[in-house]
Amino acid sequence: MKGTVFDIQRFSIHDGPGIRTTVFLKGCPLNCLWCHNPESKSKVRQLSFTPARCIGCRACLKACKFGGHKVNEQGAHIIDRKACMLCGECVKTCYAEALEMIGKTMSVDEVITEVMKDKPFYETSGGGMTISGGEPLFQPDFSLALLKAAKAKGLDTAIETSGFGNPEILKKFIPLVDHFMYDIKETDDSRHRRVTGVPLEPIVSNLKMLNDLGVAVLVRFPLVPGVNAIPEHFEGIGKLAAQLDHAKGFEIMAYHRLGEGKLDRLGMGSSPIHAEAPENAEFNGWIDALAAQGVKVINERKK
Repeated sequence: MKGTVFDIQRFSIHDGPGIRTTVFLKGCPLNCLWCHNPESKSKVRQLSFTPARCIGCRACLKACKFGGHKVNEQGAHIIDRKACMLCGECVKTCYAEALEMIGKTMSVDEVITEVMKDKPFYETSGGGMTISGGEPLFQPDFSLALLKAAKAKGLDTAIETSGFGNPEILKKFIPLVDHFMYDIKETDDSRHRRVTGVPLEPIVSNLKMLNDLGVAVLVRFPLVPGVNAIPEHFEGIGKLAAQLDHAKGFEIMAYHRLGEGKLDRLGMGSSPIHAEAPENAEFNGWIDALAAQGVKVINERKK
């Protein structure tokens, strides 16, 4: 069994309890306006180019047989994305590491071998393996195979998911996952479609299904000023929370701008939004707004 992975991040401390290794899979059915991992959207691998690292050696031009690398009239190195065949030969010649191939086909054994390198840290911290993305449900067979292999090694497991997928497939994850981290981007269908490109109903339906089956889900909400930082959305969170009696808790995740530079490097244009990270006072205000509705918010107030 093989899948497409774009990163394996060791010593993660924000993707579940303890010290963890997070396996990031490529491919996501959502198109969130604020996505901080735009390299995860496409299931196929992509070429990333960081102009600031380019030393102008032109080795990539010689290596490319398809005319994917060019120099314009101003002497700047540009990439013709239509001509590029993603063969990766240019990356091999880029001594300055200005070029990087994002996405690698890996077997379950290859991933688990990498994950097992930090087993002593998992045992002492209560950590383990987390599957993220992208969307784990977008590569369901590979995700399930990874989880089964991790469980066979005695590892604690977690997934980060949008919940957008086939409910029957999602049920298969339940016995293999110790921690579900479930993102709700918006609580109004029309707004959800506008900011993610997909309907809200299947996501909420799957979340309620997990709850009805007794799964203790950590429900998370990205806070993006100017996009979903509005009273109507947080009132919707309160109403949803009231229907989830088995939820482990509710977490607000503050927007950051780290994904914007990735868009440029991947040739995906500029960010469609111009948001800033929320100020501490605003962040704390939304915590208070949820707490006032009786929502079990796990965030600590920012100082």
